[in-house]
Amino acid sequence: GWQASMKSGSLSYVIPYNRLPVQLMSQVRVYTSNGQKKDLGSEGTNGSTPQETPHKVGTGRQDTSNAGQKQSFLKEPIQVKVKAVLKKREYGPKYTQNNFITGVRAINEFCLKSSDLDQLRKIKRRSPHDDTETFTVYLRSDVEAKSLEVWGSPEALARERKRRKEAEIKYRESEEYKEFFGNTKPRSSAAAMFFKGPGKVVMVAICINGLNFFFKLLAWVYTGSASMFSEAIHSLADTCNQALLALGISQSARTPDPSHPYGFTNMRYIASLISGVGIFMMGAGLSWYHGIIGLLHPHPIESLLWAYCILAGSLVSEGATLLVAINEIRRSARAKGLSFYQYVVQSRDPSTNVVLLEDAAAVLSVAVAATCMGLTSLTGNPYYDSVGSLGVGTLLGTVSAFLIYTNTEALLGRSIQPEQLQRLTELLESDPVVRAIHDVKATDMGMSKVRFKAEVDFDGRVVTRSYLEKQDIELLLQEIQQVKTLEELEAFMLKHGENIVDTLGAEVDRLEKDLKQRNPDVRHVDLEIL
Repeated sequence: GWQASMKSGSLSYVIPYNRLPVQLMSQVRVYTSNGQKKDLGSEGTNGSTPQETPHKVGTGRQDTSNAGQKQSFLKEPIQVKVKAVLKKREYGPKYTQNNFITGVRAINEFCLKSSDLDQLRKIKRRSPHDDTETFTVYLRSDVEAKSLEVWGSPEALARERKRRKEAEIKYRESEEYKEFFGNTKPRSSAAAMFFKGPGKVVMVAICINGLNFFFKLLAWVYTGSASMFSEAIHSLADTCNQALLALGISQSARTPDPSHPYGFTNMRYIASLISGVGIFMMGAGLSWYHGIIGLLHPHPIESLLWAYCILAGSLVSEGATLLVAINEIRRSARAKGLSFYQYVVQSRDPSTNVVLLEDAAAVLSVAVAATCMGLTSLTGNPYYDSVGSLGVGTLLGTVSAFLIYTNTEALLGRSIQPEQLQRLTELLESDPVVRAIHDVKATDMGMSKVRFKAEVDFDGRVVTRSYLEKQDIELLLQEIQQVKTLEELEAFMLKHGENIVDTLGAEVDRLEKDLKQRNPDVRHVDLEIL
């Protein structure tokens, strides 16, 4: 039976003492993590341990009766499988010196010149940018050593960094910088936005509503009509709000900066939101107020002939602006594959939406004001005119509430349509390198710009095969055959392991590029590796 236990190094196994003699220890080899072999046979014969003592105890009769069996058993070598474990390496702060750093960071953070970098080791790495395949990086340890060579000590380098930072802040506050920035800031792109698309619609609306306000104000002064006063206030509110929209369009054209890496496209939604609040306060609020005052303190209305003429002109001009906004929304909705209603409700173009809704409300309010003024002139009852002012205020309040709701939803970061999200998901899942995707999120950042994020489970076999397809298999086989020790195995695995990780990164870049090319609305893609 199994009577005793023998232990050696990290091995522990049990053998029957009445079947195997102590000489079996000469057949065992223990391989350590550094590839050295250790012969345990000497331990079994020269220096026994307490656990090994029972193997030496036996009677002469047992040795005589089993001698033939022992000799025949010893002819076959015993093979013991030993698990060789690579020693775990502790990575200290010095290991980060192997990190790479770009030339721009080396110059800015370590106060070096481009000529200083010419003397350092250059390494070609896969570029994170779409316009280049590779770019040059430097070892951080080399850059740090060069900076110490140039500046003499870390303290001197810190003083130089502080001096440059103070000089930069001082220069930005100077008139020279402001004048230079004002002269070199690109303006053509922002100015061109007001000659086409939503910018053109807004500029037309500003001109027409400004004229309408002037003429309606004259009509109110002449007639004293509450409805005409509401119309004048309505046109003034429209003019101010559309000027605010023009500012939002101009600001949205600004290029991204370090403080706003995703740009300023949401400025259109912010301007539209403020415009909606302005309509509610100026338009609806004043119209309600003037209508209530007219009900509490009615007064007769003078001749309404001029008021009717101005309302007719306002109806024509507001209708023309409304047609311009409708045509622009139809064109944009057709380009996006959406219906007119979907495009408006989803607030795809907030500036044009505001013009559309304001002008639609203006046309309806002109009809309401004309009807109530007509009833007043026919019956002589001024209450109809006051009711018309209340009706215009209610109409403006409804438009304002809709604008506030749609623009708030857009600013909160709503998801894209389920059909579009499904197309993006199917595109990823149809790629051989992807096993599964999880936690998919696609956010509409505004103005047809989508940010897509997903956690991707990559197929390691496909990634590895993609790497092997680019290698010389014969040469790779020779490298494998030359591996004899654990140190050589470690070097081989580290070399090709890093290359496989680079291949995985290249696959991520390829998937991101495919998503952007097939879906132009997708501007930012974040694929996280599971």
